[in-house]
Amino acid sequence: MTTFAPYAIQTYERCDVLAHFSQDPDCIDRRYLTPEHLQTNRQVSLWMEQAGMTTWQDSAANQWGRYSSTNPQAKTLVIGSHLDTVPNSGKYDGILGVLAPLSLIQYLHDHHIELPFHLELVGFGDEEGTRFGATLLGSCAVAGTWQEKWNTLTDENGISLTQAFTDAGLDINEVHTAARNNANTDDFFEFHIEQGPVLEEQDLAVGVVNAIAGAKRFTVTLKGLAGHAGTVPMPMRQDALAGASEMILAIEKIATQKGIVATVGFLRCLSGAVNVISGATTFSLDIRSIDDTLRDETLNEIIEQLHIIADKRRIKMDITPTHQAPAVKCDERLQQRLLDASVKSDVPQFILSSGAGHDTMAMAAICPVAMLFMRCEKGLSHHPGEAITVRDIEIALGVMSAFIEDYSE
Repeated sequence: MTTFAPYAIQTYERCDVLAHFSQDPDCIDRRYLTPEHLQTNRQVSLWMEQAGMTTWQDSAANQWGRYSSTNPQAKTLVIGSHLDTVPNSGKYDGILGVLAPLSLIQYLHDHHIELPFHLELVGFGDEEGTRFGATLLGSCAVAGTWQEKWNTLTDENGISLTQAFTDAGLDINEVHTAARNNANTDDFFEFHIEQGPVLEEQDLAVGVVNAIAGAKRFTVTLKGLAGHAGTVPMPMRQDALAGASEMILAIEKIATQKGIVATVGFLRCLSGAVNVISGATTFSLDIRSIDDTLRDETLNEIIEQLHIIADKRRIKMDITPTHQAPAVKCDERLQQRLLDASVKSDVPQFILSSGAGHDTMAMAAICPVAMLFMRCEKGLSHHPGEAITVRDIEIALGVMSAFIEDYSE
């Protein structure tokens, strides 16, 4: 049986190398179009070249490598994930999905294995949206869904996205040239840490993703009436914070009953004094499901209940949408090939969905897509405590290798 142990170790060690490319010396923080992002692209390009790939950085600062078939007319499989991070991140979210396939290509190169199809690897520049607030910038450029309104976005230092392109030696007016289509991208595959506890709970190294949840986000603003904490009787209060508290519990209850996820991750009380009844409160709502219809039905029920609570408490409420993305179904043909690859690798077949967004969502606009998850300790992600094992990487490389063999059939 083929052993991928040396290549798993290589992947693990290269994740450590990229962890040092950070704009913050005290944590991992690598954002789009920063010097550290471009440095990462150069390093990954070097590793790609060592694996026998031709390389280029596209007009959106995505890093590419191509392991070419001897048949110029052969189909093209693109594998990729992202190289940017959130502030104070771990070493593996996104990055593992570039470096593990790269090590697999290194294996192919070392063993002089030619493929009957073109295999391309991409490290997307911005999936997280940390710097400019809009997510999936790199993969949207590749999918041809770049939005011109993004050009005027600014970062926390007031630098516009247009200026950031210029500073990086790029021209934002040329970003459309990064676009691909189904004529030169037959399928897309992404490998990623799970970012959740399911695989660990099942004691499984990897699992095949069947869908990525669609999400909607809102800002809910409540306006009550501020008052003195000692003088306004309880029945006469219009307490915005108490209203928000009741609403948050209602959101939790309804989402649980419907079997989907809804989260209030941000809450701000604008009064903020211990002896003042809250007159205004703002909170966020994030609701997700792999079934858009079920998500929207649940959302409508939640909003109806929020209005009932607001009316009962005599509080004014405004709900403003801030984000919307439809669910993405992974291609059934590619899913089956990944499941077959698991069997060939003596790995139990397991299917799960993704509650987090990925570059795969953008790439689904131009071709069939597939994903493979690998477990991470305690399901931690977007956290410096992200942890994986070399053995799990080795297992994942085996499954991906079998997938590529099957893909060529």
